[in-house]
Amino acid sequence: MSTVPVTDTESPAHFSQESHPEFGPADIVDTERYPLGNRCAETYSAAVARARTALAADGCAVLPGFVRDSWLDRLRTEGRDVAPRAFVETRTVNVYNTGAVDESLPPGHPARVRFERGNAFVARDHIPDSAAIHRLYRDAGFQAFLADCFGLAQLHELADPLAGLCLNVVTDGRSHPWHFDTNEFAISMLTQAPEAGGVFEYCPDIRSAGAENPDDVADVLAGRGEHLIRRIALRPGDLQLFRGRYSLHRVTEVAGPTDRHSAIFSFSERPGVVGSPDRTRQLFGRVTDVHDRPRAVRVDELMD
Repeated sequence: MSTVPVTDTESPAHFSQESHPEFGPADIVDTERYPLGNRCAETYSAAVARARTALAADGCAVLPGFVRDSWLDRLRTEGRDVAPRAFVETRTVNVYNTGAVDESLPPGHPARVRFERGNAFVARDHIPDSAAIHRLYRDAGFQAFLADCFGLAQLHELADPLAGLCLNVVTDGRSHPWHFDTNEFAISMLTQAPEAGGVFEYCPDIRSAGAENPDDVADVLAGRGEHLIRRIALRPGDLQLFRGRYSLHRVTEVAGPTDRHSAIFSFSERPGVVGSPDRTRQLFGRVTDVHDRPRAVRVDELMD
């Protein structure tokens, strides 16, 4: 299926150019605490240092109040406007996001444990260019700041027209069960908190590029790994940096009529990266012409 670009006539009224005067990341972000584009500022260096320390220690860093309080209502409204365009699919998966069970695996292996996963993702081409999260995603200062926090020379937007930026929607009674990411790092921002539940839980560096450590993973899935689990109660406007490739993680079940919305900003150290056709169909229900191009080289030989 080909991509259907969002035009001004298709977009919700909240996103019309008339109702959105020109603004940029400096308006959205609390630049006193996070002065994007000003690497010489002491607050910039301090924010980067805190993020690097947290990532090194726990594989996760939270930058509280990244978005100004005055913009939280707009973030919530923009998310609510596009949430109905989420692709929703329920399927049975394991922590490695693989389908059929590999019968060669020993009994008790975590890949044999199945979960019901209800995906609901709004693709990038359904998020108007005028949305605050889209302006942040494209901003060079935002990208440079993230690269500095991760200790990388540069980050590139994904060449994927669907997965580069998306909105994750978790509704009442739904969760995002235990899993590993396919990317080495993830950047997300809660834009709407549920009334109850929706807590982010993770097991930092429970595996490495050279070792799956299935016994520890199995302990967590069986309820014996409480000592390995850490929890974060995120607030709207907090920016989360996470090394999800090696840290098992989940979002607990949401309760109440208010959905949990989270913007996911996807970048790569290499230009031109797009998702695999299978994974793209799983998340968005469709692919585009660019998904037929050769994949980027994997960084490890883990199960996924």
